[in-house]
Amino acid sequence: MTTSTAATPAVRKPIAWRRVALHAGCLAALLVMLYPLAWLLATSVKPADEVIASLNLLPSSLEWSNYSTALEGVNEVSVWQLLGNSLFIAGGAVIGNVLSCSLAAYAFARLRFRFRGPLFAFMIATIMLPHHAVLIPQYIIFNQLGMVNTYWPLILPKFLATEAFFVFLIVQFMRGLPRELEEAARIDGAGPFRSFFSVILPLTRPALITTAIFTFIWTWNDFFTQLIYLFSPEKFTLTLALRQFVDASSQSAFGPMFAMSVIALLPIVLFFLAFQRFLVEGMANSGIKG
Repeated sequence: MTTSTAATPAVRKPIAWRRVALHAGCLAALLVMLYPLAWLLATSVKPADEVIASLNLLPSSLEWSNYSTALEGVNEVSVWQLLGNSLFIAGGAVIGNVLSCSLAAYAFARLRFRFRGPLFAFMIATIMLPHHAVLIPQYIIFNQLGMVNTYWPLILPKFLATEAFFVFLIVQFMRGLPRELEEAARIDGAGPFRSFFSVILPLTRPALITTAIFTFIWTWNDFFTQLIYLFSPEKFTLTLALRQFVDASSQSAFGPMFAMSVIALLPIVLFFLAFQRFLVEGMANSGIKG
């Protein structure tokens, strides 16, 4: 008994030091990951001569006029209109992806039809197709339809289940749902659409919210596609407006540009915080099933 009691602290001491080292390493990694965000917030209130010339994180004086200049917008378009344009495009993309990808996933995961396997494999193969490979054909189609310089090219494809990654994500989740629920609904006289909307769709909420989060973030940050299709300043998003702070001589209004970057970052942070508890659940229940 005496030997065992004396040995216990010696065993626990290395474990305690390893735990301290682990927490210290995690804290250091957290500081490294948060530094760009801290730098962005600090630079948004720096005077113009300190943004490039000074390496100090904290500004010598707070230049709140950067935010007032950013709120004025660009090209006589206010930041609120730019924010509304971004929200409209991102919201439409979220609705389109959630609805169309869930319908396509339901067909692949729960229905039986000819060539289901090859079609699903072909759909998965499109994930490897580079976006730039289809950009020119898509632009030609939308140009012939007269949809260039409108929001249709940015929203309409989302209603056609073109995001194979999200279809695969939801398929993996739906495959884990018990079929007895659908059989009970079928006995009660429900058809495929009724079973989908009344039984399957509510149960796939974690996967749908995961799809909504990633769609919102990717659409909000999409600069290249918006640059291709939108020409009029009144149709610009916050992402495109940031580019307008750089003039033809490459002289940038860095302070207002970083201030608008902070404004553009807020909706993403709020959207993520509102639904983050569903994100881990959706990814865990969708990605590990074969």
